[in-house]
Parts: sequence; structure tokens; C-alpha cells
Amino acid sequence: MAIMYYEKDCDMGVLKGKTVAVIGYGSQGRAHALNAKESGLKVVVGLYEGSPSWKKAEDAGLLVMAARDAAAAADFIMILVNDEKQAKLYQESIKPGLKAGKTLAFAHGFNIHFGQIIPPPDVNVVMIAPKGPGHTVREQYQAGAGVPCLIAVYQDAGGDAKRLGLAYAAAIGGARAGVLATTFQEETETDLFGEQAVLCGGVSALMKAGYEVLVEAGYQRESAYFEVMHEMKLIIDLVNRGGLSFMRYSISDTAEYGDYVTGPRIITEETKNTMRQVLKEIQTGKFAREWILENQVNRPNFNKMRAIEAQHPIEQVGKELRSMMSWLQKSEK
Repeated sequence: MAIMYYEKDCDMGVLKGKTVAVIGYGSQGRAHALNAKESGLKVVVGLYEGSPSWKKAEDAGLLVMAARDAAAAADFIMILVNDEKQAKLYQESIKPGLKAGKTLAFAHGFNIHFGQIIPPPDVNVVMIAPKGPGHTVREQYQAGAGVPCLIAVYQDAGGDAKRLGLAYAAAIGGARAGVLATTFQEETETDLFGEQAVLCGGVSALMKAGYEVLVEAGYQRESAYFEVMHEMKLIIDLVNRGGLSFMRYSISDTAEYGDYVTGPRIITEETKNTMRQVLKEIQTGKFAREWILENQVNRPNFNKMRAIEAQHPIEQVGKELRSMMSWLQKSEK
């Protein structure tokens, strides 16, 4: 039975008087730091010297220190830099400031689960993972709502790891929506699988394939874009609001019938077997080893794939069409 925690289960008082260091000021770092500060916590942001985010954080009213100094000064240290940068950052800037009784926190279990970071036994190690991007964590908090979070305790050195983790989850707004208890292993493996097989890899490949099939058949590239990419958000918003049933209730009967008879022809048992293989590669650490090695040799394959994907025709036509949609926030480079 799943265990969920809400605001009534969280006592932010356990973090009162303590210093919370948010290491990193990207999408998640900004949201965590501002939300926690506005919840009444004493927050410092830890960055590397010369970081372009330094002034941004200061302009937002936050105290900024070098990551090493922030970690040394803090009682609760939340690491919010990219997975591939965390191990080096930990060794150089965080480990020297760790003392018994401190709490080391993560928003993703990758580096703990795959042994890239091995904390000393006398510190708490927890995870508070919002299930949404940083800008949504911030927007929902400002609206008086919140983004659901996961919480896990890897190491409970002080006997208060879960209480501190729940307090932090409440401070960033997660307890307003619900905090689901999990483990570092479960969060890491399901998160990687979801990203690769469904949310990013699966959906991206499906949209590109649909676009290519329509254009190959002679349809306008703009029509193909609208059908297989632009409308994706409209459908997902319905699913997010009320599940598959609400989405099917909201679309036409023709679309619903097509869903039932065609979906299983696209996602076949062969597709599911490939998904099972992807999950196995995550569980055994194969994917993690490949990604760690890729970063050690300066990302040649990653950079090549990124450049190729940016030139896909669906990206080109999409950029043209979105430039004419005045209601969209202009966030493209």
C-alpha cells in the first residue's frame, strides 16, 4: 500500500534555525531556493565562482556563496546540479564540509544508487524529488498549490532523516499535493525508464515517426506538425487532469474508437519486450555505466546526437509555426 504524506504530516519547524543550502541555480535550484525562502527557511545558494547564475540569485534576494562555503555553513544540503556533474562537485566542494548530523539531500537517486557518491555514515541521506520541472514547482507554489514529490531515506544517521525530508518537501510546496514514500532504487530506475521509454524517448520517437509518415505520403509538413506534435499537449493536459478516461470523454467518438483499435497495433508486444530490455539495462547499471563513460570522454556521441536531432524537419517547421503563435512564451534560443 502506497504511503502518502501531506502538510498535516510535515513539521517545517524541524528546519527552523537551520541553514539550508541549495547547490545549483538552474530550473530546479531556483524553484527550491525561492520556495523554501518564502516558506520561512534560512536559505543559501551554493554556486561555483564566476557562475552566470550568481547575480540572478542575488537579484532574487538570495544569499549566494561558493558551493564549498555553502555546504560547510549548512545543516541541510540539497544538491541540484546535473547528475553527471554531481560526483566531482561532491568530492571537491561538499564532502570537505560534511560533519556528523548534517543532511545530504538529492532530487534524483542516480549518484547514490549507482555508487558515484558514497556519503560518510554519520550524515543523513534523503531524497525529495518533485515530479515536475522547476518552473512548474515555482508556479504551483506561487499559486498556492504544489507539485507532488517523492521522498526516500537512504541513510538515517540522526534518526530524524524522514522528518527533515518531509519538512523540506513542505517548504517547496510538495506536501500541498502529496509526498509519496519510495526508495532511491525505485525512484532512480522508474525515473530513467519513464524518461527513456515513454516521456522523452518514446514520445519523441513516436511524434517524429508520425510526422515522417504523413510528409512521405504527400501531406503538408505544417499539417503533419499540428497533428502529431502541437496537439500532443492538448491531449496530455486532458490525461493529466483526469486520466485516460477523461481524455477519451473529451475527444470525439471517432478519435476514441481509433484509440482503441489502433493503439495496440502501434505499441505491440514486441514494443513492450523492447521496453523490458530497456528496463533491464537500467536495473543492471548498463545505462548508467555508458552515460558515466560518455561524460568522461567529453560526450562525443551525446553531442553528435543532439546536433542531428536539432536538424530534424519537425524541429524546423515547428520553429517556424511557433514563431507565429504570439501567445507562446518565447523561450527558444
